[in-house]
This record gives sequence, structure tokens and C-alpha cells, in this order.
Amino acid sequence: MSVLIVVSHPDDEVLGAGGVGSILSTMNTEVRACILSGKVDARVSRPKDNDLLDDIYTAQKIVGFGEPIIGDFPNIKFNTVEHLSLVQFIEAAIVDTQAHTIFTHHPSDLNNDHRHTSLACQAAARLFQRRDDVPKLRSLYYMEIPSATDWAFPGQLPFIPDTYFEIGEDVLQKKIEAVSAYRNVMRDFPHPRSQEVLTGLAALRGGQAGVHYAEAFQTAFNSASFSEYMD
Repeated sequence: MSVLIVVSHPDDEVLGAGGVGSILSTMNTEVRACILSGKVDARVSRPKDNDLLDDIYTAQKIVGFGEPIIGDFPNIKFNTVEHLSLVQFIEAAIVDTQAHTIFTHHPSDLNNDHRHTSLACQAAARLFQRRDDVPKLRSLYYMEIPSATDWAFPGQLPFIPDTYFEIGEDVLQKKIEAVSAYRNVMRDFPHPRSQEVLTGLAALRGGQAGVHYAEAFQTAFNSASFSEYMD
């Protein structure tokens, strides 16, 4: 069992699916992040290269993720990168991880890198229909990233959650700890990347699903069989 979280930048993997990924990592499932722009050199208050790399590995360890797959695509310039290059990098990650479930950005996020990542991931996710050396894709989910998904303006299809995973208070705190491991990423309230808003969002999604704290996703693809639903 393997899950791949495909994101543009360090911290996106935790903000979007750090809770459910952490839970899955304790259930005999390998969870790994594919981070396309590992250096995020356009980021304000970015730490030094070695410190940023340390932050990436520290965050993965906190939520129980495996070895991250880190690319060097230019930060906030994915629109200048050949689409095929992004697709092939993600395809290589799918082959490496043998992932059957993929989480990625919503295609209408305000952040332009997120949009290109989502489009490239959608193309790469069809690899199982072109090659025999990867498992059949079971699910592809869009995540919500605070300060990107919620900041999108009207005019494109919005994020509409339809799948909720209960994470509980302990895992929520682990998620916040992992985001905080990235230096200069968390902000003061009322910024979306504050502890208060991250907690409030998890409470809102939990309330919508009738559980104690949750992460929400929008299903892009699901091929689960009837027998799997009956288990």
C-alpha cells in the first residue's frame, strides 16, 4: 500500500494532507511527498539551503512520511516550465513509490505553481493506463491549502469537499507541529497559516462530517470496487 502526495512547495504536503497521511503511515501504508520546487528560492524569509532541507526532513518525520522526492523546478515560475517535464517528474515518482492513491493541489488554487502541479499530476496519474509497471490508480484527491485554495477568486470551479477523514486532536497537533517545523511559514492570527485557523478549519471540516477534527478533499477519481466498499 502506497500513497503519494504531489505538491509544489515544502509545507504544502503537511498543510494539505498531513493529518490523513500521518494516520495512514501507522496503518502499514507508505506515505511519501513529491515536492516539485524543493528550494522555493522566491519565498520571503526563506532559510538557508541546508536549514530548509533539514526542515523538510524534520516535518516528514513528525507526520511519519517516508523519504521525500524533491525536485528543483523554479519557484513561482512553473508557467515557464515545459508541461511534459513536470508530468515526467511526477510519473517517475509514481513508478518509484508504486502509489495507488494520490493527493495533489486543487486546479483552481490562487498560487500559479499549484495550478500547474495539479494539471501535471492529473496527466501523470493516468500512467497506469499506459504502462504495466505501476499499480492501478484507486483514488486521486484534490487538497485544500490554506492561503492558496481559500484565496482563489470567483471565475473558476471552486474547491468542493466531498471526502472527509477524521484526524482527531492529537494528529491535528502533530500536523501543526510539522508545519511549524518549516521556519517562517506559520503566521499570526488571522492569517490562514496560523494555529488558530488551522485548528478552526479542522473543526469546521469535522463538524461538516460529524467527527472530531477532519481534513477535507475533493475527489477527482475513484475506482474502488464494490467489494472494497463492503469491507
